[in-house]
Parts: sequence; C-alpha cells; structure tokens
Amino acid sequence: MHFRIGHGFDVHQLEAGLPLFLGGIKIEHDKGCVAHSDGDVVIHAICDALLGALALGDIGKFFPDSDERYRGIDSKILLARVVEMVVEKGYEVSNVDATISMQRPKLRPYIDLMREKLSEVMKIPVERVSVKATTTEHMGFEGEEKGVSVTAVCILGQTK
Repeated sequence: MHFRIGHGFDVHQLEAGLPLFLGGIKIEHDKGCVAHSDGDVVIHAICDALLGALALGDIGKFFPDSDERYRGIDSKILLARVVEMVVEKGYEVSNVDATISMQRPKLRPYIDLMREKLSEVMKIPVERVSVKATTTEHMGFEGEEKGVSVTAVCILGQTK
C-alpha cells in the first residue's frame, strides 16, 4: 500500500462583526474571518493538506477568490469536493490533524463538535480526525487577536 502525506497552512485576519466558522461549525465570538468564502481557516488548511498530499496544488487553484461562485460559500462544500478528488485519485483519508492558533475565544468547548463535523464531511470515523487549539501567549498577530492561523497534516492511503 502506498501512503501520501500532506501539509496545509492557512491564515485569515479577524474583524469585528463578522461570523466565525472553524472546523465546519459557527463559533460564538465578536470577530470573524475576513475572506471571500465563509473563511473557515481550519477547513482551508485541511483542504491544502489533502491537495498537497496528491501534489495537486492548493485550494486557490481549484476555488479561486476571483470567482464569484465561491463568494460566501460554505467551506464544508469545498472540503467535500476535495475529498471527492482524493477518492478519484485512488486514495482515502487515513487521518487528519489540525492545530488552530488564536488567542480567544477558548476553543476547548467546540473541539469535539469540530471533529464530528469534519469526520462527517470527509466520511471518515471521528477517531481519524484530530483538532487542537493553542494560543500564542499574546504574541504575534494571533496573540494580538488580529488573526487566526491553522496548520494541518494528513495521511492518505492508496485504495486502488
């Protein structure tokens, strides 16, 4: 069996009054991500990891912010399409691991919901989805609450 490993990274600015979507769920917060889509930085990083594992490029190649079809789109739709690409190439998602970096809000109460939603969209058991959150101890743009960043890694297993 052949395996592929992918790494993804995404970052978005935070702005007051916008909704905040992370890991496929809406998070209660006074700021949200500035973005062309719904700004779900977790899903965007996972999409990049999955696409990278297949050496297909990044999320912007397939869903460019210059295309009005993707304005405000639910990022879960994008993730589902990327997973379809993974399957079409003869692979399955073995596991995904994502780390969110932002100062607040505290994300612990949302982690299990994110894992469940992501596993549902990717059609894999929740035990194969890891989501973690950290702060930067008030340092950098995340610590100053100006933005949020996410790193994600994945392993794909060949099915064909």
